[in-house]
Amino acid sequence: MKQDTEVSNYCKFDSQLLTSFTSSLYVAGLVASFFASWLTKSRGRKPSILLGGGAFLAGAALGGAASNVYMLIFGRVLLGVGVGFANQAVPLYLSEMAPPRYRVLAANLINFGTEKIRSGYGWRISLSMAAVPAAILTVGAIFLPETPSSLIQLTNDKDRARRLLQRVRGTSEVQSELADLIEASELSKSIDHNPFRKILEANYRPQLVMAVAIPFFQQVTGINVIAFYAPLLFRTIGMVLSMVIVDRVGRRPLFLVGGVLMLVSQVLVGAIMAAELGDHGGIGKRYAVAVIVLIGFYVAGFGVSWGPLGWLVPSEIFPLEIRSAGQSIVVAVSFLFTFVVAQTFLSMLCHLKAGIFFFFGGWVVVMTVFVYLLLPETKGLPIEKMGDVWREHWFWNRVVVVGGPGVGEHLPAKFGEGGSQSSVVDL
Repeated sequence: MKQDTEVSNYCKFDSQLLTSFTSSLYVAGLVASFFASWLTKSRGRKPSILLGGGAFLAGAALGGAASNVYMLIFGRVLLGVGVGFANQAVPLYLSEMAPPRYRVLAANLINFGTEKIRSGYGWRISLSMAAVPAAILTVGAIFLPETPSSLIQLTNDKDRARRLLQRVRGTSEVQSELADLIEASELSKSIDHNPFRKILEANYRPQLVMAVAIPFFQQVTGINVIAFYAPLLFRTIGMVLSMVIVDRVGRRPLFLVGGVLMLVSQVLVGAIMAAELGDHGGIGKRYAVAVIVLIGFYVAGFGVSWGPLGWLVPSEIFPLEIRSAGQSIVVAVSFLFTFVVAQTFLSMLCHLKAGIFFFFGGWVVVMTVFVYLLLPETKGLPIEKMGDVWREHWFWNRVVVVGGPGVGEHLPAKFGEGGSQSSVVDL
C-alpha cells in the first residue's frame, strides 16, 4: 500500500466514489429540469420554486441523517431535483420581476467551520445546513406573487397584472410594459406549437445556440480547477461588482474583460505550477503567494463575468413562446457538462497535472471569441422586445426572419423608451 507521500500531489483526490457522489446531483438536476419546464409553463413559476425548495429540504434532511453511502447519494439526488426545479424557475422569475443585486456564497465557510468539529458530526451539520437556504426559498415562495407575464399567460387577468407591475416597478406608469406583455402572450397563444419543437426552428436559432453554448462555456472556464484553492472573498466581490455595473457597462464588456482576466491568470498559474510543483513536495513561499494572488484575480474575473452572466443572459433572451423550453435547455446543458467535468476532472488533474490550467485556458479563448463575434449586447433592452436585437446582428440577421415570431418589426430609438425601463437587473 502506497503511503501518502508516494501519491502525486495532483492525484490525491482521484476517487471514483467521490466523483459518483458529486455527480449524482447533476444527473438528477438534468432530468428534473425537463419536468420543471412543463410545470413552469403550465402552472407558473411559483409552483416550480415551491417544489424545488421542498425537494431540497428533503435532500438536506436525508443527507444529514444518512447512515450509509446510499442514503447520502439518494439525498444528493433529491438536492439535484431541487436545484433542477429552482434553476429552471428562479431565473425566469427574476428576469420577469426584479433580480437581487447580491448573491451570498456561504458553502465554503460552512465546510471550513464544520471540518473543525471533532465529534464526527461535522459532515452531518455541513449537509444539513443546506436546509437553511432551502427553507428560506420554500417559505419565501409561499408569499411571492406570480410574475405579471405568467399571470397574463395563465389567467389573462390584466387588471391583476397591472396592479402587480405598478407595485414592483414603483410607478403607476406601466401601460406600455403591460401592453408589451399582453402582445407577447397573445402571440404565444396564437402559435400552435410544442416549445421544444418550436425552438428548433431557424427563427429561434440564435437563442438555441446561446442556450447551449453559454452554459457549456460556463462549465469549461476551469472554475472547478480553481475551486480547490479559491478564496471565497474574491468570487463574492466579483459577483457583487457584476450585479452593480452590468446594466451600466453591458453584458459583452463584462464577458470580454472577465475572459481576458481568467486567461492571463490561468496561464500564469499553470506556468508557475509546471515549473515549481512536481509530484511530491511543495512550492516556495514566494511562488505560493503569487499563485494565491493570481487565483484571486481569476475568481474575481469569473465572478464578474461567466459566474452571474452565465445565468443572467440566457434568462433574458427567450421570447414568451419558447421561454420555458429555452431555460430548460440552459439548465439541462449546465447540469450535463457539470456532470461531465465532475466525472473527469480529478482524473484529468492526475494525468495533465499543471497542464490542466492550459487546457481550460484554451476554452476561455474559445468562449471569449464566441462572445465577441456572436453575442449581441442586450443592455437596456426590454425582455418583451429581446427578439429585435438578433435582426441587427451582423451574423444572426442571416438566420432570423424580420417580423417573424420572436422578432419585432423595429428597434425603438432608445431602448426602454415608451416601454419597460429595465430588462433583468433593475438598479
